[in-house]
Amino acid sequence: MTRFFLYLGIVATFGILGQPGFAGSEGTYGGETGSGARVPTFTLNQAILTALQRNPTLLNAEQEIKRSKGVIIQVRAQALPQINANANFQWIDPHLTGARIFGNTSSTSGSTPAAAASHAAASLMEGLPSQVGDVRAPLAAATPAAIQNVEQSDVSYAISVTGTQLIFNGTTFNQIRGTFFQRDSAYFSFRNILDQLIATVKTQFYQIIVNRDLVTVNEENVHLLEAQLKDQQNRFEAGTVPRFNVLQADVQLHNQIPQLITAQNNLRISKLQLAKTLGLDFQRRFGDRPPLEVIGDMPYIPRPIELADAIEMGKQRRPFLKQARANVLNQLQQVRATAGQWLPNITTTGGGEWVSSPINSSWHDITKGWTALVQGSVPIWDSGAIAGQVIQQRALLSETKITYDDDVRQVELEIQTAYSNLQQNEELVKSQEKNVELADEALRLAKARLDAGAGVQLDVLNATVQLLTAQSTRLQALFGYNSSLAEFDRATGAQSSYSEMFANLRPRATTTKTYYTGSDVDAMGKSKEVSEERISTTTTRRTNSK
Repeated sequence: MTRFFLYLGIVATFGILGQPGFAGSEGTYGGETGSGARVPTFTLNQAILTALQRNPTLLNAEQEIKRSKGVIIQVRAQALPQINANANFQWIDPHLTGARIFGNTSSTSGSTPAAAASHAAASLMEGLPSQVGDVRAPLAAATPAAIQNVEQSDVSYAISVTGTQLIFNGTTFNQIRGTFFQRDSAYFSFRNILDQLIATVKTQFYQIIVNRDLVTVNEENVHLLEAQLKDQQNRFEAGTVPRFNVLQADVQLHNQIPQLITAQNNLRISKLQLAKTLGLDFQRRFGDRPPLEVIGDMPYIPRPIELADAIEMGKQRRPFLKQARANVLNQLQQVRATAGQWLPNITTTGGGEWVSSPINSSWHDITKGWTALVQGSVPIWDSGAIAGQVIQQRALLSETKITYDDDVRQVELEIQTAYSNLQQNEELVKSQEKNVELADEALRLAKARLDAGAGVQLDVLNATVQLLTAQSTRLQALFGYNSSLAEFDRATGAQSSYSEMFANLRPRATTTKTYYTGSDVDAMGKSKEVSEERISTTTTRRTNSK
């Protein structure tokens, strides 16, 4: 079942469960390679699958589902039969038997034989309540001489088997229903974390790609400036340009090198961040290299989006809202369970008991019988203790409803923000695509004019900087678009598909319809039209009463 939770969320979207674990010549991660030092490579889909298998946050959410199942079993046991077996075995040294019957000299000196006999009978029966009624009377009537002939058995034992069953109360069954909603809440929390993890992996994967491309852009610019510096040095040696041109080219080159170093460091750190998200450990054989490499390019696939439909889809699909609904329904059951303390509590207990004879340890001389007990209690006056608890639980229920309404607005905000970021980055991508072409053409013309003697070196350097800026801006816009798209899919619940299988479970409240969170229902899942009508009716009655 846990593996079902793990893979169900991505089957419909990616369809890659049949693929091998990793791409490249390394094969599956963790296997030995020929050189023992090759870094594993990942595609985007493989990175997502690895994160779903190894990410500790998701694994903890999976354990929370298991914990909630244990809570269900624990609370449900309160309504099921409880059977207990008890056994007592006691051995007393025969030398102590007489002392226990007749007492010591200090306690019996000066006593009459009748008093000693009475004390002996009481001592004989101490610790054996099941036999008191049967043995005490004959021993009390016995003469001292007869008591001296009674030998208490040095072995005594008692065995009992009892069963307890709850007949009725107003708390347990509501608490059981509440545990089902707790389980559902843990499941929706798992789904929410899974969706967040997919978006995080996408964003970090694209961050590596954009950093890698930025490194390439900076390297190309460094090579271009190195060539420019070499050209100006050759021209200076030929006496066609002043030394100022060489110094200017050299300064521009050394201004570009720190940007290349920064880009390389950003690339290295972004790989380490993705490795941490995927749950990959540090490997000594890789040296100072990050423990992974990525395969892929920065895609740009424009997507037409209708904002109103996206918001409605997000409300219906987001596990974040479904978890909030489960919390509301769970709190409702807590209110009912607390109020149920006013109702009677009825239990029944029954079983059998086997007790050994006080003067014979033979199994054939045991005393046995059956017991039955029915207990009932009802609170009559508790000075408002239950009422105070009910007030607290109703306040908590109101808080969960308010939280649900705020969560709905949070979903709307997240979708609108992601949509706005998508529009912004899409416009940036379109504008920078044309800008990169223009900057590249401007650099080509500046170099041609300089070679022809009609231009100056400053034009070439400025054109180089402008081209670098345009390329970097375009890459950042592409990254912003893809990361915003991943966030938009997370906010709308569109990047994964699930099946809510609660119809065959009890209580009936955990059916799929219970977790419909569209715009037309409130925090309790009731139609907003009915709720608004009730509010309007209540307001009208209050106005008329005034």
